[in-house]
Amino acid sequence: MRYWTQVVVATPAHSAIAGPLTYRSESPLSPGTLVRVPLGKREVLGVVWKVLPDSGELPEAQTRAIASVLGGLAPLSETWRKLVTFTAGYYQRSLGEVALAALPPQLRELSTLQLARRLKRAVMDSSSPQDTTDLIALSADQTRVLAEFDAENLARQRPALLFGATGSGKTEVYLRAAAQVLAQDPSAQVLVMVPEINLTPQLQARFQDRFAHLGKERVVSLHSGLTPAQRLKSWLAAHSGQARLVLGTRMAVLASLPHLRLLVVDEEHDPSFKQQEGARYSARDLAVYRAKLETGEAQHPHGACRVLLGSATPSLESWQATITGRYQRLTMSERIGADQADGGGQGHLPTVRRVDMNHQPKHCVIAPPLLAAISERVARGEQSLIFLNRRGYAPVLACHDCDWKSDCPHCSAYRVFHKIDRTLRCHHCGFTERVPRACPSCGNIDIAPVGRGTERLEEHLSELLAGVLRPDGTAVRVTRIDADTTRLKGALESQLASVHAGEVDVLVGTQMIAKGHDFRHITLVAAVNPDGALFSSDFRAPERLFSLLMQAAGRAGRDARRSEASEMWVQTFHPAHPLFAALKAHDYPAFAAQQLAERQAAGLSPFGFSALVRAEAKTQEVAQGFLNAAAAAAQTQQLADHARVTPYPAVPMTIQRVANIERAQMLIESPSRAALQRFLAAWQPVLFETRKQSQFKSLVRWAIDVDPLAI
Repeated sequence: MRYWTQVVVATPAHSAIAGPLTYRSESPLSPGTLVRVPLGKREVLGVVWKVLPDSGELPEAQTRAIASVLGGLAPLSETWRKLVTFTAGYYQRSLGEVALAALPPQLRELSTLQLARRLKRAVMDSSSPQDTTDLIALSADQTRVLAEFDAENLARQRPALLFGATGSGKTEVYLRAAAQVLAQDPSAQVLVMVPEINLTPQLQARFQDRFAHLGKERVVSLHSGLTPAQRLKSWLAAHSGQARLVLGTRMAVLASLPHLRLLVVDEEHDPSFKQQEGARYSARDLAVYRAKLETGEAQHPHGACRVLLGSATPSLESWQATITGRYQRLTMSERIGADQADGGGQGHLPTVRRVDMNHQPKHCVIAPPLLAAISERVARGEQSLIFLNRRGYAPVLACHDCDWKSDCPHCSAYRVFHKIDRTLRCHHCGFTERVPRACPSCGNIDIAPVGRGTERLEEHLSELLAGVLRPDGTAVRVTRIDADTTRLKGALESQLASVHAGEVDVLVGTQMIAKGHDFRHITLVAAVNPDGALFSSDFRAPERLFSLLMQAAGRAGRDARRSEASEMWVQTFHPAHPLFAALKAHDYPAFAAQQLAERQAAGLSPFGFSALVRAEAKTQEVAQGFLNAAAAAAQTQQLADHARVTPYPAVPMTIQRVANIERAQMLIESPSRAALQRFLAAWQPVLFETRKQSQFKSLVRWAIDVDPLAI
């Protein structure tokens, strides 16, 4: 007997193959089964999506057979398939692209026999349980929010937003919530997501220590920094249910977790949770949707699947959801600062000091009062963190005679000067050259850096603090942590260990050290040049700046014994700006109210909905022409909900040329999410047909970004 089986395979988003392909099999296969199927001249991995009844309408000669079945693996669950279907539909991508991207790459290469060996090895590697770690005492805030979260679980089961000050002990709440879920159900699984890979090992260590009694194989990580073999091993452990607790970045939201009972999204506001390539999904939003799906499908005796979002500076979308009652709000306003077990007691948020740079010496980089404060910290044996979100020595190298600048020949951007290896490096396409001995335009040997990056700031601080001595009489130690100093494997862990060990006095870095890290000896944090985002054309720029500064401030005074003297210094030419006033008061609700009022008046998120359609071509004219032609065709054809959708004319992107490819974008807005979705779905075929027109032959690619972070 022949069985007709629909299988999804990895296909480009806008190819002629958008949905499942039909194959024949000799036996019935369960939906979710992994198979190998012929596609053209290749044999590829696929997922069985649906089994059709035997039909004479499908000619056997034109329908190819499934090559093999990956035995030993349980089929991917119906909930997982629904999640993938929603993701592909909402973010306007092909089903196979999303489904196969959610699977570990090495799974595509393994034969049935190789997979069987991996599964056997995974079982053999399983560790025996160990003793439980002693628990620290909870604060009053932590006890209250855990009780409120648990009470909601028995009532409305809304997503919960944990609004907790930096250092208030949000991680301990995650640990206790996870422990409760795992204790209630012997098969339950918990997913904890963090925004950055460099935060995963730190969090993993805490979770492995707390849940050591489960055995080390029960706590696994899932992120792109793992080797293919490590990623496959973690995925198999999660899919089989062997892993009870999974820690990961945004990719983990699409992992197969058949017994998922709790999702935690730490730093839920972070833009890193938005995928910027392929299916441009928001892992935070998918976590909320997945919890709803898991609850709807749940057959568990211990209730629904919950989602817990945590942040000291929540996204305005999540904050508005708590105002309307869609989300439960849990608040922890008091800082712990030190483990209660150490007797550290109550912690304090740092005092915020604004330095008016209009009243400081001209061309001053570090204001004299800030330099004096840093020197005092060094003399007392305390640490300082200087934050500048720009790596390299200087953002541009320039000749003041002929006005030459270090432009990138392949991008509409400058190449950054890196002094340590004497290179000019484009941070967009990667093009790198040695620094010229003289100006390439006029021959002037006096070419100089303009502006400052972390590398130059590190050098400058070392010079300014040269005469300052530590308590033991030794010279000050200035260290830089950014993407350039942490390229080698293990470099970040080694540098962070030095900071924690007190071997660094002044730490200079970008946003990678301004959030998530628990630096116990830092009592002063300074933001050197934060003004750029105050007047950006991107409406989300103030939200991101406030969040980043609040997170940076949270690195100071995390030890309660030092917290009263902790400070956050902000050097600005606009000290009266409302953003800095809210920052000084640590008043996120006031900042959020002001921003939400502006957005509501303008019809922006979360009160309006948008998508960006981006096009890349050899010329800007072709890229913009394609978008405008597709919009005109949509108007002519009067697509679904076109009257409730506003497409704006195509414009160049902020950085319009990258790697010799011109980039343009078109903004689509609507007051209704449903109307926008219906329009985009109906517009997809129009875009595909417009792409075939002869004048757009040089078009490289196009893509839709739903709920974009930057406009």
